[in-house]
Amino acid sequence: MRGERGNKRGFQPMWIRFRFDIGVLDLAYGVAACAFPANRGALQDRASRCWPHPAETIVCLSIRSGFDALLRVLALPKGSEVLISALTVPDMVRIVEQQGLVPVPVDLVSQGSTPCPESLRRAITPASRVLVVAHLFGARIAMEPILAIAKEHRLLVVEDCAQAFDGRDYVGHRDSDVVMFSFGPIKTATALGGAVLSVRVPGVMDHLRRLQAEYPVQSRWNYLRRLLKYALFKLLAARPAFSVIAWGCTVLGINHDRLVSGAARNFPHGDLLRQIRRQPSGPLLRMLLWRWNRYRFDRLRRRQSRGEQLAARLNGLVPVGGRTTESNNFWVFPILAENQADVVRCLRDVGFDATRESRLTVVRPPDDRASLAPVNAQRLLSKIVFLPWYLDLPDKALKQMAEVLQETGKEYRGEEGEKLSPPLADVAPRV
Repeated sequence: MRGERGNKRGFQPMWIRFRFDIGVLDLAYGVAACAFPANRGALQDRASRCWPHPAETIVCLSIRSGFDALLRVLALPKGSEVLISALTVPDMVRIVEQQGLVPVPVDLVSQGSTPCPESLRRAITPASRVLVVAHLFGARIAMEPILAIAKEHRLLVVEDCAQAFDGRDYVGHRDSDVVMFSFGPIKTATALGGAVLSVRVPGVMDHLRRLQAEYPVQSRWNYLRRLLKYALFKLLAARPAFSVIAWGCTVLGINHDRLVSGAARNFPHGDLLRQIRRQPSGPLLRMLLWRWNRYRFDRLRRRQSRGEQLAARLNGLVPVGGRTTESNNFWVFPILAENQADVVRCLRDVGFDATRESRLTVVRPPDDRASLAPVNAQRLLSKIVFLPWYLDLPDKALKQMAEVLQETGKEYRGEEGEKLSPPLADVAPRV
């Protein structure tokens, strides 16, 4: 894409890259819930019964809280290896390391976000104990090939569905040992916190419940501050307000990427373990119940339909991230571009707050196993661009965004239509 389009100046109305999936009524309910005492034990029981197998279900403050507690309960020998999808959030790696364990990346296939079976086999050693598989970008990968290898080597399989909540119809693969769902700030049906772990390993759940019961309880005032903070962010995410913010940042030379990314952060920088080793407060449990019982899951079907329509417009010109053999609910909409900076600049020039900033990181291999460097994951992350994506984005805006991206895609093709430099072209979903 030609850089001269990035020379535009002046005020430009801007569609923000994401909006929190929570309404004003939900926020008002949460604030009201903070004003009244709660029987946390009864709320925990009610929350567990919302899921298909209550005896296997525990509600935690966050996925990080549940994952950390799980590793503590497993009490693996120091130096044991935790194999983990090569693209994940940095805190998951930190938790593994702070338990005295060794994170080992499992690279992705070259065509998408699925862990590569060959990479998994290469990563396994006698010290390997746990495999963490993440569904990325709202796409649900096929678990069977991965589970077959894991069971062959007696690995405990943790299925991370933080980015792939699709309603309570899918509660993880039946053969996964642990399944995790998140309801943090940027997730589908967010409660601005909370997570659900389904633990199917005999004896582990009782220990997990006892360990969590020893944690201090999240303050209701802490949760109230969070509700008020995100109510403000929701107001500022409206197009008029965000357009002024983005324009002001441009005038002042401020990178607004950092402001937006900071707004979405679930836990601030600092002592991670102190922050996550807490029980969910009564108001948070009430909010989770409220959201699960009242969320309009037809929104997910509409989001999926619109995602398929946009992908169809781009297919063959602009590679779309998140191909899956199972399903894709388009939680986010990533595309792949060789010229990330130019694509972002050109989209912003016409009012779309695209970004190449990602909350994901590439897991580094142990120092003595450099051959496991996840080159496919590195390549994917180096080319990814996230488009503005939410149901409030009007069809006219989606059409305009697609036209800009189609122009981008044409620059990767010759006169006869051959692809000149397709970045991971096979990632595009077949729609």
